[in-house]
Amino acid sequence: MTAPRKIIIDTDPGQDDAVAILLALASPDLEVLGITAVAGNVPLQLTARNARVVCELAGRPDIRVFAGCDRPMTRKLVTAEYVHGKTGLDGITLPDPTMPLQDQSAVDFIIDTLRALPEGAVTLCPLGPLTNIATAFARAPDIIPRVAEIVLMGGAYFEVGNVTPAAEFNIYVDPEAAQIVFRSGVPLVVMPLDVTHKVLTTRPRVEAFRALGTRVGHAVASWTDFFERYDMAKYGSQGAPLHDPCVIAYLLRPDLFQGRHVNVEIETQSDLTRGMTVADWWRVTDRPANAMLMGSVDAEGFYTLLTDRIARL
Repeated sequence: MTAPRKIIIDTDPGQDDAVAILLALASPDLEVLGITAVAGNVPLQLTARNARVVCELAGRPDIRVFAGCDRPMTRKLVTAEYVHGKTGLDGITLPDPTMPLQDQSAVDFIIDTLRALPEGAVTLCPLGPLTNIATAFARAPDIIPRVAEIVLMGGAYFEVGNVTPAAEFNIYVDPEAAQIVFRSGVPLVVMPLDVTHKVLTTRPRVEAFRALGTRVGHAVASWTDFFERYDMAKYGSQGAPLHDPCVIAYLLRPDLFQGRHVNVEIETQSDLTRGMTVADWWRVTDRPANAMLMGSVDAEGFYTLLTDRIARL
């Protein structure tokens, strides 16, 4: 048995973030060192609350949750209540968390943890805007070579944008932060909309969560019921993409995903395409590859993994 992989989950929960956190907490092959909240889907006060709600739902009040940046590095915050509801976790009412928020800031926790553990020991798993990660990198450049890998949900190439015609939400909210991360030199694995739109919450998949007969299974089914209404209306699809669990699923079963190691740059200047992830998928430039950009996923394998692990909670 190999030692569990040490991860920090950086997140702005959101229903799909919540499912990703549950998947990580249900997996003994992962050691969640802490959860760092960032403003994104909803403001920071709510994302820091929601992360603790999810930990308590999973029976893990021992997980440390830290509040990070309450706004992007240089821009006004854009949020997505129209998708996630006013709390960010609409769909089922769960009790307010009793576990404390840590006093330390998320950015300081990231810096201190990377400095304290051996080089290459920690994988960062951002599920929202990259503000906390980029701020830590800007404040403490010495930690950048210490990161084993960043596996993130964000961006799009063939699926273009979901918040503007060109940009995916997480990157759009803080493109300057994304640019810092994508240019950092840390090995990147990126789960763009191209992958997440292939793992749709079909009715049988949602009912499989409900059929677990557990409090967690019921919560996941209720969240996906709420979350999918927006995307089904928007895309005319049979369900909603479960974006963020793709990050955790990749850590557990990388064989479920296929992609290309290519150059990805972040557009920060243009009014039309701000926040676009410009991926050199066809390798038509000589820009060096900086990201493993995933393009396809075994959706059945993904849902089998997710349902099996959620059943453990």
